[in-house]
Amino acid sequence: MTSSLPSPAYPLEKSRLDNGLRVVLAPDSTAPVVAVAVHYDVGFRSEPEGRTGFAHLFEHMMFQGSEHVGKAEHPKYVQAAGGIFNGSTHPDHTDYYELLPAGALELALFLEADRMRAPKITRENLDNQIAVVQEEIRVNVMNRPYGGFPWISLPPVAFDTFPNAHNGYGDFSELEASSLDDAEDFFDKFYAPGNAVLTVAGDFAVAEVAKLVERYFGDIAARAVPERRSFTEPVRAEERRSQFVDKLAPRPALAIGYRTPDPDTDLTAFLAHYLLTDVLTSGDASRLERRLVQHDRSVIGISSYVGTFGDPFDQRDPLLLTIEARHPAESSADTILGAIDEELDKIATDGLDAGELARVRARVASGLLREADDALGRALAFGAFELHRGRPETLNELPALLSEVTADAVAAAAAGLRAQGRSVLELQAGATA
Repeated sequence: MTSSLPSPAYPLEKSRLDNGLRVVLAPDSTAPVVAVAVHYDVGFRSEPEGRTGFAHLFEHMMFQGSEHVGKAEHPKYVQAAGGIFNGSTHPDHTDYYELLPAGALELALFLEADRMRAPKITRENLDNQIAVVQEEIRVNVMNRPYGGFPWISLPPVAFDTFPNAHNGYGDFSELEASSLDDAEDFFDKFYAPGNAVLTVAGDFAVAEVAKLVERYFGDIAARAVPERRSFTEPVRAEERRSQFVDKLAPRPALAIGYRTPDPDTDLTAFLAHYLLTDVLTSGDASRLERRLVQHDRSVIGISSYVGTFGDPFDQRDPLLLTIEARHPAESSADTILGAIDEELDKIATDGLDAGELARVRARVASGLLREADDALGRALAFGAFELHRGRPETLNELPALLSEVTADAVAAAAAGLRAQGRSVLELQAGATA
């Protein structure tokens, strides 16, 4: 028996410009704000071998000025209008956005169109941003306890191919070897309008914004769009383990990676794995929280999630379901793994408790709705769903799709994790008291 979850009905208008740019318009007059997002179909997994970190480096380059916008002027214009801006690099896309008062919408469209047309790719800008990215790596990875754990350190254990296994933040020597030709080729190949999605969400009139989009983006020249690559790898039958020492970490940690079904070919099974993570670690009543934190006291904290950065819908196959735990030195990895195996076996054999699935589904659905409640969250979600699935309306459909996932499907997901060869990464603490 399935339960019904409330579903949003956000209005959508889709179109495509002659140059190939896909446009998603999502009007909403409940607040006088507007969000503009541009998603490009390029991320860590698309960057060339020998240039690790280049997708993220190029994200930085896109803020260094463009044809009609000087260096550092993009942030200045947005902030002067009372808005915020940013960009981020993911395994399978790079996004850029502005959130502004509704009256500043035209400004955001101009800024995004100008850098889609001609960012300032110069040796000075490239060298400057290589240094910025290197400093970011020092701060966020090299000089921080658990830096890059496990999003950088688990993929080499879980995967065999360069696109899936390499460090998306980048190797210093490979970043330093980046040339202007590399940057120009990367822009020409991946930043074509036909390889992008423009999303506008918020308080606007569709007909007026459609004209503005055509005015600012319509004359950007069309370019060839790269064929979307498949990064698929076989699911391993054998377990693989690795260890490393984090000299700054005060206590050990453990990350376990499992492959999930392909969300494009088996969305129901994929959503069952997504719900399983909530069954395992969300809230005091979750299985691993009760077993490992409250009862055994073998771990200090535990979490589980689907996707590199915990968003199950921002990348394509192959994805990992990750269980991450930090634990006292006296708790062995094998003891923790054994307890996790037992809990997965219980779900696979005995199923879920009465009311457990309904509670989990409601919590997951409410979280999705909360993330999409504001214009920016909606613009980013619609853009990602259009880019990856070709269906921005998936955001409206998700609660109903979650309602269709049965307890048997969640049990089957747990059984599927146990049947495959997991990837285990042990972080050994090196910090001294």
